[in-house]
Amino acid sequence: MAEEMLSVRIITPKAVVYEGQALSVSSTNSAGKFDILPEHANFITIVEHSPITIRMEKKRRLTFNFPIAIISNVKNRVNIYTDMSIK
Repeated sequence: MAEEMLSVRIITPKAVVYEGQALSVSSTNSAGKFDILPEHANFITIVEHSPITIRMEKKRRLTFNFPIAIISNVKNRVNIYTDMSIK
């Protein structure tokens, strides 16, 4: 049986900068560190100046750093909204 995955997209006003499957998404918000895993409850948060790590199969990972991002999870679909032009 295949492991359940998250569908992750990073979206800016101009483009989708990342789209793929992930085992988890992790970062830190004002309440502390968090992980979004498959079957996670619906969730929305703001992340400021904290790395966002996307863990994929075969121990691969991507880390993104944005000044500010909104992370939304609904039914294993994680959308990360940011504006890469913010300085």
